[in-house]
Amino acid sequence: MTGRLAGKTAVIVGAGQTPGETLGNGRAMAILFAREGAKVLCVDRIAERADETAAMIVMEGGQASAMQADVVRAAEVAEIVAQATARLGRLDILVNNVGIGGGDGPAHRVEEAAFDRILSVNLKGMWLVTKAALGVMRAQKSGSIVNISSLAARAGGIQVAYEISKAGVNRLTANVAISQARYGIRCNAVQPGLMDTPMAVAGIAGASGRTEDEVRAERDARVPLNGKMGTAWDTAHAALFLASDDAKFITGAILPVDGGMGVRVG
Repeated sequence: MTGRLAGKTAVIVGAGQTPGETLGNGRAMAILFAREGAKVLCVDRIAERADETAAMIVMEGGQASAMQADVVRAAEVAEIVAQATARLGRLDILVNNVGIGGGDGPAHRVEEAAFDRILSVNLKGMWLVTKAALGVMRAQKSGSIVNISSLAARAGGIQVAYEISKAGVNRLTANVAISQARYGIRCNAVQPGLMDTPMAVAGIAGASGRTEDEVRAERDARVPLNGKMGTAWDTAHAALFLASDDAKFITGAILPVDGGMGVRVG
């Protein structure tokens, strides 16, 4: 590794993952950031998942600790930032990776409770964490925020709540980028397409009654680039670039990581 984050501190919110045979985006980002020299605070709603990610990093010789927090609870969000400053000394990088689906559907079918839950976690939760972190970053006059969006922000038609939440993430990214630029704070987003992660593949398989191999093959066939989904490492490397000083003059960017699907969508 090249030490692109040497001397940096990073908070990865959503660093655990849904159980499965592949790697999730949050865990991949936490591991990669640590490999590149960052001290990482791994945050997840489920403590055991955050603990597992931090333990994997420590086993590799990296520096990481874990904490439990729910991004829809403002008091717990405030504790994320308090713990980050206490354990890490400062807050250089924030990655907002929390996102859920489940119970979604087209506009005529989705239930109000599901709509509210998805918007609360995917969009409001991201804003709450960002708002809390900005206090520290503004005082430092520096910081890099990376939000994990989705191609669903631009395309879809069957998951109205998820699509709206991710479109909101893109707009939140732009708002933070321009409003905080004078304080030396950058804000960008990674916009993944179809990824071979447990949340996606295992989640769809469980909901549809198909095998994971069937779901994987169907998703692979939809990707223009080599007919293959991306992996969590593709998301992680994009996030690493945006978080690092390699992107020091980039803010407000929405970086597609989708194997060409966004181009096909138009």
